[in-house]
Amino acid sequence: MRVLIVDDESLARQRVRRLLQTEADVDVVGEAESGHEAVALIRELQPDLVCLDVQMPGLDGFGVLRELDGGHVPMVLFITAYDEHAQRAFDVHAVDYVLKPVDEDRFRAAFGKARKHRANAVAAERLGELLETVRRLADGGAAMADARGDVGASGNGQAIGAGGNSAGANVAATNGRYASRILVKQDGRMFFVKTSEIDWIEADRNYVRLHVGKTSHTIRERISHLEETLDPRLFARIHRSTIVNLNRVREMQQWFSGDYVVILEDGTRLRLSRHYRDRVEKQVGV
Repeated sequence: MRVLIVDDESLARQRVRRLLQTEADVDVVGEAESGHEAVALIRELQPDLVCLDVQMPGLDGFGVLRELDGGHVPMVLFITAYDEHAQRAFDVHAVDYVLKPVDEDRFRAAFGKARKHRANAVAAERLGELLETVRRLADGGAAMADARGDVGASGNGQAIGAGGNSAGANVAATNGRYASRILVKQDGRMFFVKTSEIDWIEADRNYVRLHVGKTSHTIRERISHLEETLDPRLFARIHRSTIVNLNRVREMQQWFSGDYVVILEDGTRLRLSRHYRDRVEKQVGV
């Protein structure tokens, strides 16, 4: 982790540097003794973490963050002599704050939070790259399917039956093809839903709910079987009860305990559990 130390007091900077020297995999990339110098070094060095004094002449710690608005903003561990700054520190999403004089145990606990935040951020970045890779694979697969004319049934695309029919899965398993349509029985009629039009799929015991735009269709099918029949280049299971169309994913946000929130193009928010994040990575060979 690359760390910048910012404090107008030389002794305070030395104290923080000594504590960091005993931490593994830490590179102190520089020191600044004023807010303006800190802004310049952050822009130049792009550190992962800044140990930032709150009260400094000219430009205080909060002023430094305001100056960085719109640019690279690293994680921040505030160093302050006054406890009343704690709430403001959390308001600007600081990792933690440590009171002066800096206590070793308190500093190490705060730095441990920074390590955890960094690990989660790296995981989120990796997952974002993974989803982008899957998107590209999906786009390429869809283009190839269009070129072959893979639509409909009778050998030109497979359909899953609404009553738990496994014919689509059997064909997919033998010739590498996946379902392009799902049969839905609703209100005395039967019709097909194209898998490419499905936004996400929700499990409900022995049923699944297909979310297609503003409508939804319920069919009798286990989500585990449905997952096997869908093209993994287009769909990913992100939770034990959720499958998502990767082309509908707009962004991801870090949540709690290693989980993430997946946000779809229409604003729908779905939970991506840590367990299924690992499975998706294996699924595409990352």
